[in-house]
Amino acid sequence: MTPRSHVTRVFALLLSLFCLALPALPALAAGEKTLPAYAVPDRSLSAHKSLTVRYGRMRLALTGRLIGGTAYLPVSELCDLFSDCAVKNTADGWTLDAPGLSVSGWNGATYLTVNGRVFYDPHPVAILSDGDLYVPLETAKRLTGLQMTLSPATATVALSGSFTPPRSGDAVYDPDALYWLSRIISAESRGEPLAGQIAVGNVILNRVRSTAFPNTIWGVIFDRKDGVQFTPVANGTVYAAPYWISTVAAKICLEGFSVSTSALFFYEPSKATSYWIENNRPYLFTVGRHRFFS
Repeated sequence: MTPRSHVTRVFALLLSLFCLALPALPALAAGEKTLPAYAVPDRSLSAHKSLTVRYGRMRLALTGRLIGGTAYLPVSELCDLFSDCAVKNTADGWTLDAPGLSVSGWNGATYLTVNGRVFYDPHPVAILSDGDLYVPLETAKRLTGLQMTLSPATATVALSGSFTPPRSGDAVYDPDALYWLSRIISAESRGEPLAGQIAVGNVILNRVRSTAFPNTIWGVIFDRKDGVQFTPVANGTVYAAPYWISTVAAKICLEGFSVSTSALFFYEPSKATSYWIENNRPYLFTVGRHRFFS
């Protein structure tokens, strides 16, 4: 594959990302009690250092930006480089189609749907004064399979490697894992913000990884070693079809995004009949109506 074709595919993927994500959820630092608020960056181009973008020895005809210490690339300038991808405005947002790649989302979203998967990025897409959406490199890497490296000393983003489209959701997600994780998230946190639903999913997966609990999602949900662990198992709501955003949250968790790798317990004080967790486990943070503990 020629450098030109590499570049073309790179940007087709990058574009998908740009069109979709926006304010995102940073992972919690150790001991942090609240989720950091999203800070909207200055929209002025001059407020953000410009970045040269190269593929091998080729300098590309676009300018990246350093926003909050993170390298970003612009969408519309990337679009001009392509002939094998199509970006469309739709009633619901944006779509991008390229060989091996299908991306959808909307402006202001915190995630992208990519080949049936869900990619969540802790750095938001930024709409600057030129009207372009600027997207962080980390998500672009996931979309393209290319290596992307920022050199702060030269203010350059170097691209290399070959474009490899992300595998499909059917190839990546275990059907049983997605089935049960989406249902327990929906039953426990339907109506909660996406951050709270992700956190509930993180608790399930953290337990799967812990030697103190069963090593499968189903096993964790239906664990009865110390009594029923989750109210939806007792009242049967775990069997109900999940709300769509809960399936999104489950996929984000299965992709590896985590609000906390140490949270093992949560409860909703307004509905609690026992305060064992509050009295016996170290408190971590609160999201929506749920308090989380390690």
